[in-house]
Amino acid sequence: MKHSLTDEERKELDQRTAVAEKRTGVQIVLAIIERSDAYAELPWKAFAMGTSGAGLLVLIMNMVWPLPLPTMAALLAIVIMLAAGAGFALLCVFVPDFARLFLHTHRAESETMQYARSFFLSHELFGTPQRRAVLLMVSLFERRIVVLPDVGLNLKVNQDATEKIIAHMRVHLNSGQTARALEAGLKKLEEVLLSSDGSTHDLPNVIEEKGT
Repeated sequence: MKHSLTDEERKELDQRTAVAEKRTGVQIVLAIIERSDAYAELPWKAFAMGTSGAGLLVLIMNMVWPLPLPTMAALLAIVIMLAAGAGFALLCVFVPDFARLFLHTHRAESETMQYARSFFLSHELFGTPQRRAVLLMVSLFERRIVVLPDVGLNLKVNQDATEKIIAHMRVHLNSGQTARALEAGLKKLEEVLLSSDGSTHDLPNVIEEKGT
């Protein structure tokens, strides 16, 4: 994986995170993910669009400049359509900005959140005292940000707070400034954690659920 942070940026973020953890008493993990899923369907979507667009172009060309032989016209149409489809598919593989054109917003959000939850569990962020840990994750390909608190911080790092943190990061992430985005998110997260609203997470003594 190509690292998106320089050694200096990584060191600076590590120091800032350590200071924030000391001030808040919360385990904070910053994560940068290249992409949250392989999205194997994207090149095929690009291929389909390339061939269909080329097919329309070939139809217009045959209407304006018809070829004398039908076999020649058919062969030319096949070559152009396959070449256009292959070109679009290759662009989708090697140019992330082009590939994102074929990625549905809901799919990107779903895969990013799923990756964040898996990351949270695999790195055992739940193992902190009083379950006070929070993951601040950036997925570069999807350009999505996830703020995932453990249960001890659910009331403090709520949806409203999460949206504010993401809003502070978004402008930097959209301009390709990953380190600046994480700095902005860390600063806003620290403000949220230090807010004196007295929020705690108390589980009820008796829980009833229907189950599956």
